[in-house]
Amino acid sequence: MIKAKIFSIAIAGALLAGCATAPGFQYQVPEVGMQAPEGASGYAEKPGWAAKKFMVAAANPLATDAGYQVLKAGGSAIDAAIATQMVLTLVEPQSSGIGGGAFMMYFDGSTIKAFDGRETAPASATEKLFQTADGKAMSFYDGVVGGRSVGAPGVLRMLELAHRQYGRLPWATLFAPAIKLADSGFAVSPRLAAMLKSEQYLKRDPAAAAYFYDKDGNPWPAGHVLKNPELAKVLREIAGGGADAFYKGRIAHDIEAKVKGHPTNPGGLTAADIAGYQAKVREPICSDYKSWTICGMPPPSSGGIAIAQMLGMLETKDISRFAPKDGALTADAVHLFSEAGRLAYADRGRYVADTDFVPLPGNSAKPLLDKKYLAERAALITDKSMGTAKPGTPPAMNVAWGMDTSPELPSTSHISIVDGNGNAISMTTTIEDAFGSRQMVRGFLLNNQLTDFSFDSADANGPIANRVQGGKRPRSSMAPTFVFEKGTKNLILSTGSPGGSAIINYVGKVLVGMMDWGLNVQQAISLPNFGSRNGPTELEQGRVSDALVEQLKAKGHNVRIMEQTSGLQGIMRINIHGEEMWFGGADPRREGIVKGD
Repeated sequence: MIKAKIFSIAIAGALLAGCATAPGFQYQVPEVGMQAPEGASGYAEKPGWAAKKFMVAAANPLATDAGYQVLKAGGSAIDAAIATQMVLTLVEPQSSGIGGGAFMMYFDGSTIKAFDGRETAPASATEKLFQTADGKAMSFYDGVVGGRSVGAPGVLRMLELAHRQYGRLPWATLFAPAIKLADSGFAVSPRLAAMLKSEQYLKRDPAAAAYFYDKDGNPWPAGHVLKNPELAKVLREIAGGGADAFYKGRIAHDIEAKVKGHPTNPGGLTAADIAGYQAKVREPICSDYKSWTICGMPPPSSGGIAIAQMLGMLETKDISRFAPKDGALTADAVHLFSEAGRLAYADRGRYVADTDFVPLPGNSAKPLLDKKYLAERAALITDKSMGTAKPGTPPAMNVAWGMDTSPELPSTSHISIVDGNGNAISMTTTIEDAFGSRQMVRGFLLNNQLTDFSFDSADANGPIANRVQGGKRPRSSMAPTFVFEKGTKNLILSTGSPGGSAIINYVGKVLVGMMDWGLNVQQAISLPNFGSRNGPTELEQGRVSDALVEQLKAKGHNVRIMEQTSGLQGIMRINIHGEEMWFGGADPRREGIVKGD
């Protein structure tokens, strides 16, 4: 059991005050519903939150509150996740929604399941989808904006599949918060307002322009009360008719018409592709690290494998020796973490894709996580940076693959929930780039998830594993993660983050902070972001010292100072004054909060 040091725990009376659970579920719009949440730019310290029974951590206060109210009414973690996601579709449309996909880890007290709601490519898609007539990769935004990049959405099918097994409240009930907020209006958050102000492509879509901008073409400012009656109508249809109302009715036909009707960049997604979409339950990627067991998402996500590889390598190097000093990162810690990241990202780029189409070496994750193999990879880490790592040759490797060139971008959201029965979810949800494909249908945005495929289909080493193929799911870096006490089913942590391909480093940082450096989840989330994606060593702008940069350069690192806007959420089991409780953390870089009883 972790006995973490708590340096700042704010336990508001309202947070922990219990009240009798009312029969059924009657959603009440919180006071924050008509106010702007906290600022989204810069860095604002957060204290962490404690609760005894249940807890929700999400990227927007309205979404967090919807999940909280569901749990208070006796709902399960899955029930709360559905309510939270529907509100995020409304209040954080730039990041996720019913037009996108998600990965979700679920723990029922004894079993861990990985739910795959990743989008799929249209049946008509070929490896030349994002290539020009001469076979060269097109520029990224030429692929993104329009219908070409839209895959069959998966999040609703995934949530319905999970709800059938683990839901406690009726499906229709869980849509009430989002429907009420869409009808009555919600305050545009500072983050949404800021992203609208900098957005270049959204205004080209007439439906999006009419919704997100005023009659003069100016984006709605923070605090503006925005209503979405079209989305409310769609959510009512789904609440009453189940996911089939989305996948097999007029909504699917409207999506097809939008995708195919784009004036300059039409796509191939059809209503038949949407109707045929299937969510899947997969075996999680679990591995031991010291006294813990870490479980993450399998392919088509690369997150679970890459994090397990990094931890496997770091275990041989004992990164615990290099804990932050007074909150400041040490050069040795950044060096080890970044070098392990280079090696993991190199393998990720060559070997990991949708395993329904492309086998892993040896037809499982085991060769890539083999202890001997990871020790050999870790032995490549010296006192000097290797710059760019080459992929390894894991045991049972029998196919040559090219290197992926997908430019995975960071507009995503994360939800962590534990319910009153100890069940938990860790769910990362996305429409890929900010505002997805910039195509709006009936009040929600469509994803651009197909640009997570490699634009190139082959190189001198062979075909690229993550090339476009009809019906295939693009590789992701999303890394919803659980941590357990080794040898038990005692859940210690649920966490995850948005951030595109940097998600692996963001989540890895939290795990190292908690397991190696004895931090609580809020302290670990609040650490400066750092790491390498097998390129420069990336350090978070404004959060590191000149001395650290110079020390890393002396070790041969090519240092890049940049904004690294993670959106980490996490809930951990913690001991406070001899009593076990849940303790939640939210990223200071975004506007999320944690709430529980």
